[in-house]
Amino acid sequence: MSAAVYVISTVTGYVLTSAFLLKYPSLLHRRKKEAFRSRHISHRGGAGENLENTMAAFRHAVQLGTDMLELDCHLTKDEQVVVLHDSNLKRSTGINAYISDVAYADLPPYLCKLGVTFKRECYCEGGDDKRIPLLRDVFESFPNTPVNIDIKVNNDILIKKVSELVVQYNREHLTVWGNSSNKIIKKCYKENPQIPVFFSLHRVLLLLGLFYTGLLPFVPLKEQFLEIPMPSIISKLKDPEHQKRSQLYVQSDGRSFEWNFALDWNVIMGLFYWSLFFPFKPQVYVWVLNDEEDFKRAFDLGATGIMTDYPTKLKEFMEKNSYTK
Repeated sequence: MSAAVYVISTVTGYVLTSAFLLKYPSLLHRRKKEAFRSRHISHRGGAGENLENTMAAFRHAVQLGTDMLELDCHLTKDEQVVVLHDSNLKRSTGINAYISDVAYADLPPYLCKLGVTFKRECYCEGGDDKRIPLLRDVFESFPNTPVNIDIKVNNDILIKKVSELVVQYNREHLTVWGNSSNKIIKKCYKENPQIPVFFSLHRVLLLLGLFYTGLLPFVPLKEQFLEIPMPSIISKLKDPEHQKRSQLYVQSDGRSFEWNFALDWNVIMGLFYWSLFFPFKPQVYVWVLNDEEDFKRAFDLGATGIMTDYPTKLKEFMEKNSYTK
């Protein structure tokens, strides 16, 4: 047998085996049980309708019927797990101090008005609730609501204490945690593999490489959630006027698509397509979307859930357009 024939037969066999296992992944991998499925996700509790990461925001989102609360965690000087996005208190409270240097009892309240990170030139004004809450407050108040926890710093004590709280309140089946950092994800999984984790940025890139090289069926994956930004959202936040001027149209089967739609399609579907065949069908969350055209685009592209600062707007859109469970 010549070398060329050997190479061709080997490659053909590999491609066919990979394709077969993509279609029947349970032959190699045990199907994981899905604890919950979330379509409507309130980013920081709904940062466009109430002050972010406050109990008022979480209560409002839960009363609306959100499927999941997304929040961020830090550790105070006296090792209390608090719900807060920034490591420094300046943006949220006006006090230039790091959360890790302040005891919980000494934390200042939120400012009365905060900018909405993922909505240009928009601000949210708060009511009476300006207190930075503890994670245990959220768990006690919403025992049946899934919570998505972003571990904001690479801190072993923080990770351990969050895990202990999840176990204490019997929420391993209602929690997903992690960070874009692969180091933090690894520590979370090592600390408590019973709590589902989402893909870090490093693992997302690895996932794409495995899929397009045909290696994905042979590699076990511990993650159950994909959380990805929509590319067009990033450009919209940077310069919405430039985005409008630079829209290009391409023809495909007689239909016109905006360039940004094509970019979103390539990124989101490249990540989502493989999950159609994988045994545990990971959930794909797109963040952070705050306009109806973006809601529609994400759901039409196949996203299983949308993270938003405006839970009321997303709920009304889903009900009006039948994007319900």
